[in-house]
Amino acid sequence: MNTLLNQSFSAATAGVSLLNDALRLQGIPAQAVAWTPPLGGKDLHDVMADSRRSAANELALAKMLSSGALLVDVKPASEALNLGRGEFLHAGPPIEWARASGPMRGALIAAMLFEKMAGSAHEAEQILEKNGVALEPCHHRGAVGPMAGVVTPSMWMFELLDPSTGNKSWCSLNEGLGKVLRYGAYSPEVIERLDWMRDVLGPLLQLGVRAREEHIDVRAIISQMIQMGDEGHNRNRAGTLMFLRDLLPFMIEGGSSTDVARAARFVGGNDHFFLNLVMPACKLQTRAAENIPGSSIVTVMARNGTDFGIQTSGTGDEWFIGPAQTPHGLYLGNYTAEDANPDIGDSAITETAGIGGFSMAAAPAIVRFIGGSVPDALATTRRMYEICEGENPTFGIPVLEFRGAPTGIDVTRVLRTGILPQINTGMAGKIAGTGQVGAGLVTPPMEAFTAAIAGLARRVI
Repeated sequence: MNTLLNQSFSAATAGVSLLNDALRLQGIPAQAVAWTPPLGGKDLHDVMADSRRSAANELALAKMLSSGALLVDVKPASEALNLGRGEFLHAGPPIEWARASGPMRGALIAAMLFEKMAGSAHEAEQILEKNGVALEPCHHRGAVGPMAGVVTPSMWMFELLDPSTGNKSWCSLNEGLGKVLRYGAYSPEVIERLDWMRDVLGPLLQLGVRAREEHIDVRAIISQMIQMGDEGHNRNRAGTLMFLRDLLPFMIEGGSSTDVARAARFVGGNDHFFLNLVMPACKLQTRAAENIPGSSIVTVMARNGTDFGIQTSGTGDEWFIGPAQTPHGLYLGNYTAEDANPDIGDSAITETAGIGGFSMAAAPAIVRFIGGSVPDALATTRRMYEICEGENPTFGIPVLEFRGAPTGIDVTRVLRTGILPQINTGMAGKIAGTGQVGAGLVTPPMEAFTAAIAGLARRVI
């Protein structure tokens, strides 16, 4: 002890600054550590002490890693989801018209016009204000929808199958960027494009998919595109072109040359087209881990433009909700942060599965679209490993020596570290009818995770 006291030393302090200040006044080097007690209190303690949790989380991760995603069909939502007239699906947790954000309202207006349930935007609003349409989250039917995520009976859907579970998931076709329904636009050009997708694009995609002897392995394409500079949320360029490569010959063999040419131009010119296949593939991955008692792994993260909701493996289909946050990033044209709506869409299912914002290190070019720097992208991916149960070797990240993508968000790790999942996303204008105003980065509200830990604690045996 005497020898120790005779030597020079430095100290690390945590908590209030009193101790650090006192040491510095005595000339002793001291480093203050930014530390706060973990959130969750007794609920976190009870869940951490649950004897089932460790094995349950290992099982949830194993089920995620063994999942698959085959494109087995393309069909209208009326057939795929048994969606009837006057029934619309939407992104995020449940929401009603009175609380709906601008882009959600704009998308619902567009849906009314597209389905010819209203002759004008004003008439559509009147019907929606009177709850003349049944609204339900996409996730409640095993589907996912980007941005507003509005699905109507006449929209065509990709249908994906997980051979390991027999589960299926669905997503609508991607309209492109800018003024589109999913961003809340409802101008005539939006409806005309939707009409063409219903009458021409959907049937052509169905023809191509059904003509193939083997199903397109969407999960395999995701694995390849991660190694080609895509991250699966806001960059899907390589994935889109690989999908077109695999399907176009079969469309050519059975379709009108004029229609096929326009469809090829539309898909090939829309770098986000494959996102709507990535999303249901990710849904199948996280759905494989659902309903495991004691597991604190997140299976859903979704936003409706007003609320941000999560679900966990151990709590089934119960939603845990907090306020949606507004992304920060790059804006189109003269738009600014004042024009942006809070976070919206089911596309955070990509981050829930370990890609998107979690795998930005694989896509350094993404910073040109969402903001930040290449070192930021690398640091973000490394940080996400701290809140995940494990890694997915199928989605190897080249710049990290093909380390598997961080996978299996653990509610307890989020609360213990204070690190929130990183999501990269498009930004919709907060005024209905605007469309896209930019793209950026956002995190969920911590309130959703504190609510989830309380829900898990109630189920501790």
